[in-house]
Amino acid sequence: MPAISALTYNEAIRALSERLRAKGKTGKQIVCAAMRKLLSIAYGVLKSGRPFDAKLALAH
Repeated sequence: MPAISALTYNEAIRALSERLRAKGKTGKQIVCAAMRKLLSIAYGVLKSGRPFDAKLALAH
């Protein structure tokens, strides 16, 4: 459910979704990619100790 919510409200996840949809990926593949991206973002925030920065998440 967090991934589905992020697809609606998070700029970085929404951009990822649009890129994958343009490549012809299915809905489940997009949601799974969003889950992985959220985990990567959470790990990066915990590891670095800095707050979330959407510009960094959009850079990848």
